Amino acid sequence: MHTGVKITAFVAALAASFGAAYGVGKVVDPVTSPAKPAAHGGHPGGAAKADGAGGDAPAGGLQVSEGGYTLDLETRQLEADKKADLRFVIRDSKGKKVTGFKREHDKELHLILASRDLTTFRHLHPTRAADGTWSISAELPKAGDYRMFADFTPKAKDAENLTLGVDLPVAGDYEPGEPAEESRSSEVDGYKVTLDGRLRPGAAEEVKLKVTKKGRPVKDLQPYLGAYGHLVALRGGDLAYLHVHPNGEPGDGTTKPGPEISFTATAPSEGTYRLFLDFKHEGKVRTAEFTVAAGPDGDSPKKEEPAEHGDGDSHKH
Repeated sequence: MHTGVKITAFVAALAASFGAAYGVGKVVDPVTSPAKPAAHGGHPGGAAKADGAGGDAPAGGLQVSEGGYTLDLETRQLEADKKADLRFVIRDSKGKKVTGFKREHDKELHLILASRDLTTFRHLHPTRAADGTWSISAELPKAGDYRMFADFTPKAKDAENLTLGVDLPVAGDYEPGEPAEESRSSEVDGYKVTLDGRLRPGAAEEVKLKVTKKGRPVKDLQPYLGAYGHLVALRGGDLAYLHVHPNGEPGDGTTKPGPEISFTATAPSEGTYRLFLDFKHEGKVRTAEFTVAAGPDGDSPKKEEPAEHGDGDSHKH
């Protein structure tokens, strides 16, 4: 292909790293009676179930085919730090391209790209051609193995929401990223977002995120994808995908535009999770990142050096 460019597969090394301590997670906050998610359509996240304590929560993105639908990647690889047209299709059980999709969170399909070390995250919205081919110009900063997720609901009778996943190699010289430490606060473009709550395996919990700017609460968040925030959680190791539901929506008469954004989340299993919150303010969408561990009772695994509560350092993207 390109002279001097090498494609690096590093899943094994990362799997070992993740198994030790690395992970993904974002939103967590325990309440006795979790708030009811807004009606944005079902997001079971796929039929794949994750085994673990309490483990009946659905986790998506682990399969390329499910429920009679297949994610067919036409662009087989990208090059690091170079824009390229990323193309793919969704095929039905007969191999035909799917052209009918239901709109959920203001879009027919949500495309997520995440590096295996979870240091790079992209939430994109591709364009669908009349023949069912999806495409978007994408640029990924680092070489390595990525996971691509397609979150959608076919416009077919009794069709459920699906999240299909496929590996996407990115060519170039690879340097592994440092595993993210547990973090409950994130700073981006002068904003600080703090996470309150916990993830509990197999149990729904309310998760709250508070947005401030220069120390002042942001009370005029703008709607983004039908809510004041959009949250995705990925599990360390296998990158199981969890699409979290917002509690309330703009214009419902009760949901305020900040500073807090509330979600309901269920961890598929024990482990470490990395969470990515997209929020919009002053016309721009920003992404805050967190790393949270889900223990057997919804608490982070105890460390050798007990610490007071305190926020962890924010993870740099």
